[in-house]
Amino acid sequence: MFIVPHNRKIAVIGLGYVGLPVAVAFGRQAAIDGNQTIGFDINTKRIAELKTGQDHTGEVTAAELAETRIHYTNQIDELKKADFFIVAVPTPVDDANIPDLTPMLKASVSVGKALKKGDIVVYESTVYPGATEEDCVPVLERESGLKCGVDFTVGYSPERINPGDKEHTFTKIKKVVSGQDAKTLDIVADVYSSVVTAGVYRAASIKVAEAAKVIENTQRDLNIALMNELSLIFHRMGIDTVDVLQAAGTKWNFLPFRPGLVGGHCIGVDPFYLTHKAQKLGYHPQVILAGRQVNDDMGRFVAQEAIKEMLKAGRPLHGARVAVLGLTFKEDCPDLRNSKVIHIINELRSYGIEPLVHDAIADKDEAKHEYGVDLVDLNQLNNLDHIIIAVAHKQYKALSAEQLKAMLAPGARISDVKCALDREAMGKVGVALWRL
Repeated sequence: MFIVPHNRKIAVIGLGYVGLPVAVAFGRQAAIDGNQTIGFDINTKRIAELKTGQDHTGEVTAAELAETRIHYTNQIDELKKADFFIVAVPTPVDDANIPDLTPMLKASVSVGKALKKGDIVVYESTVYPGATEEDCVPVLERESGLKCGVDFTVGYSPERINPGDKEHTFTKIKKVVSGQDAKTLDIVADVYSSVVTAGVYRAASIKVAEAAKVIENTQRDLNIALMNELSLIFHRMGIDTVDVLQAAGTKWNFLPFRPGLVGGHCIGVDPFYLTHKAQKLGYHPQVILAGRQVNDDMGRFVAQEAIKEMLKAGRPLHGARVAVLGLTFKEDCPDLRNSKVIHIINELRSYGIEPLVHDAIADKDEAKHEYGVDLVDLNQLNNLDHIIIAVAHKQYKALSAEQLKAMLAPGARISDVKCALDREAMGKVGVALWRL
């Protein structure tokens, strides 16, 4: 017999950019109800950090953490106190862009060891349709010795966290929910409804919910790919892409997408989950993969155009001092996962240029570990032969035209990937600006 929804003891597995906001939402409600939410992560450093009331990702403030009742742990035995498990771990791709379900399957092992009769497991991690029931359920059954659909059930509720976005937060985004049967769906919907003020949408099935998530980001990926391809064409025509998009944007139904680097843990990854599953079923998706190829090539294009700008300005390539501003995958967010700025850096290195990389908010140790990049301080950026503003952090947008010019050697230029700078202001101080 399933426990009624309002008595459910919640455990969130994975306390990263996705899992922590989920745990905080339930932990805040737990504090009100006199209960406690369990926050589980295998990273002992992360657990220790959260116990001090700090979140290095910046997704949750110290004040927000203080409002919660969350028991942080890395001990599987502690999970046995829960009966509603939310799995929110990363689902990356490997170097060959093949989906890597390892974190999700390992999380399933941990949950399986804690499962009891009547428990419910809900996955939030982005996957291809079928992964919950075909890949994760067998692990849960093996580890627990229980039968899915008889002793416990599963559901899927795709995460919609947008790292760095303080407006569209977990409780303010409509939550898609699903369950393997009607009773489970009712409970899953009620549990999430208790904290998500935007409400829930009941998907027809777990596979439908999985598919809905993966196409959300695939659609965005393809729209950006179109803008990037237009940018490649317009550069050959000598036309400024942003000028074109602003003119086209005067039509009421023109979609306001912009060209740029497409990285991160969602848009640059999720389409590969869908194409992988399609290929296993004997269909080769052409449009999706073509869009991925266009987007993945943009870093190299930016670097090559920067080299051309240096040559036009008469700047030497040998021993050139080129600054790359920004390494995270998006502006005003410290997340370094799957950042495509590294493609710019690697292309510059292929020309014998070791760029000076600065990021206003990224962790230096993480940058070194993930990409082998030693971040430099801003005061080291002087007498530069070129500047590439790769990520539009607010700290870079706050730099005046005079400050940027002072960082450059005479006649040197700037590549503005995200159109963060005022073109007119830069022109007034005599600095030529290249824009994607």
